[in-house]
Parts: sequence; structure tokens; C-alpha cells
Amino acid sequence: MSRLDVFNEHRSLLFGLAYRMSGSRSDAEDIVQEAFIRWQSAPVDEVSSPKAYLSTIVTRLAIDHLRTAKVQREEYVGPWLPEPVLTTAIRDPLTMSALAESLSLAFLVVLENLSETERAAFLLHEVFEYDYSDIAKMIGKNEAACRQLVHRAKERVAMKPGRFEASTETSRQIAQQFLEAAQSGDIDGLMSMLAPDVRLVADGGGKVAAAKKPVDGADAVARLIDGLMKKFLPAGAILNVTEANGQAALLISLGNTVISMSVLEIRDGLIRRIFAIANPDKLRCLDTREAVS
Repeated sequence: MSRLDVFNEHRSLLFGLAYRMSGSRSDAEDIVQEAFIRWQSAPVDEVSSPKAYLSTIVTRLAIDHLRTAKVQREEYVGPWLPEPVLTTAIRDPLTMSALAESLSLAFLVVLENLSETERAAFLLHEVFEYDYSDIAKMIGKNEAACRQLVHRAKERVAMKPGRFEASTETSRQIAQQFLEAAQSGDIDGLMSMLAPDVRLVADGGGKVAAAKKPVDGADAVARLIDGLMKKFLPAGAILNVTEANGQAALLISLGNTVISMSVLEIRDGLIRRIFAIANPDKLRCLDTREAVS
């Protein structure tokens, strides 16, 4: 098997790790590409496990990336949200259910509270199921330190089973009804689908108009959406329901350009969170991307 074949065999895993570490599809692609360049000159005869070797490269590159990105995100205009990824190609319900937690935007936002090494150790153990001996080699710490990193990360992330629901036919129907209510200006209809404590977080990155603080409460969120639809929706815009990060999402496009992606966190039949991404840098070529695994 050639070096390229070996790399391609693990590409999906490497990208999934890089994306969850960075929260950015474009940055994840850069990390994976750099890993491939390094793999080309690696002493393959001395590599007992290409998967572990490549995962180590990606992990260390991602840690370095996060240390640089931390400064940039502190200076970011308004709330910073991860770059969304389409997951429409994943049709197996069991696969989607397994991925939904670790791909959800809410989960990726929570990971921002962790240090770079906490994030790496936590993802490697809890999502990618590496044992502590492997993780120790990947991040350059001993096993005891890795166990402590994961323990501390768990406490801060406070993962709860079923906290995030994968996109289902029911959630897509709710998203479609929500879209129709928004288009018709039906504020009561919008409010009927929103949880009383719903929160909308918008990311415009200072490049397009977006709320610079989270908007809370069904009435405020419904009226904000109604106002945006009436005042800022460009003529000719196309609105569709899709799936992003394992959850139902609303996509607004103009021609071949995506101008907004709103990912809905739906639980118990109500929309609990709306993550609205309008920063064009995070939406570039979104409609041509493949699903993440």
C-alpha cells in the first residue's frame, strides 16, 4: 500500500479530529494537508501504527493552531461560533446519533473553555476512544497527567447523555414549520416552537450585521427573526432546511453563495438554541462540502 493510500485510509478520522480541535473546517483542512506533507517524509519502516502516528501529527498541529487562534478569538467582533459543516450525506440514523453530540455547535462552543491540551486529551479519549498510553505519547505527557486532563475537562464540559439530539425527521419538520412561520411573519407561530428560555447566538465576525450579544427569550428571539426577515432578507434569496453538525439547520443562499446558516438545537419538540452564522469566511463553499464523520 502506498503512502497516499495509507493516508487516505485515515483521512476521515484525521479531519474529524482536526475539526473538533479547531472548530473550523478550513483550518482543519490546512492541518490535515500539513500532516500529509509530514507523512510523505516520515520514516514509515519505523512506524508500527500509521493511525496513531498520523493522529499524533494532527493533534500536535491542532494544539499549536489553538494557541495562535486563542489570541485571534479574544479580539473577535461579537460571539465566536465554530464553522458549520453539512452532515446531509450521513443517512444512517445510528451513525448520526453517535456523531451528534461531538459535532454539535453547542458542544464545540463548550470546548472553547478548555485549554489546548485538555481539549486534545478529552477528544482523543472520549470521542476517538484512544487509551491513556496512546494519548500520553500524542501530547507528550505521562498517563497520570492525561487522566487528570480528561477528568478536569469532563467536569468543565459536563457532558450529559441526550443533551443534544441528532437531526431526525421530526426535527426537520419543526425546522420547516419554523421557516414557514418566519417567511409569513407569523410571530405567534414562531413563539410556539421556541422554548421560553431559548437563546440565539449570532456570528457575523464584524463583517456583516449581527447581534453582538446573545438574544434570550421566545418573544425577543421571535421578533428579532421577524425583523431580520422583513428588513434584511435580500430579494431573490432562497431558504431551505438542511442538516449541519448533526442537527436541523436553516440555510439562506443567494445564487450559489450561502449567506446564512442557522443551526437549531431542538429538544423535546422545542427549539432551545439557535446558532446563526453569517460571517462569510465561515460559509464559503459550504454547499459543496462533504459530510464530516
